[in-house]
Amino acid sequence: MHELPTGSVTAEITRRLTEALSPTRLAVIDDSDSHRGHAGHSGSGESHFTVEIESAAFVGQNRVARQRAVNAALSDLLRDKIHALAIKAKAPGE
Repeated sequence: MHELPTGSVTAEITRRLTEALSPTRLAVIDDSDSHRGHAGHSGSGESHFTVEIESAAFVGQNRVARQRAVNAALSDLLRDKIHALAIKAKAPGE
């Protein structure tokens, strides 16, 4: 994977989820500072995230299928950049 400039992991997560799932609502929250000193925290930030996403793509899908869709869109970032990802995925109206 190519190296992302510092501060751009959040932007890359936003871009990929927008392209893959066309969300009606998306919040990407960098939780890295609250994990300072924990395993997987390099001190550089942008390693721990919460994604809150609402998308019509999730209609009829269970929680696991929704999480798999998010993980698929971010697969190489999860391998190379993201240590922890909390996902809150909903369909519109839920």
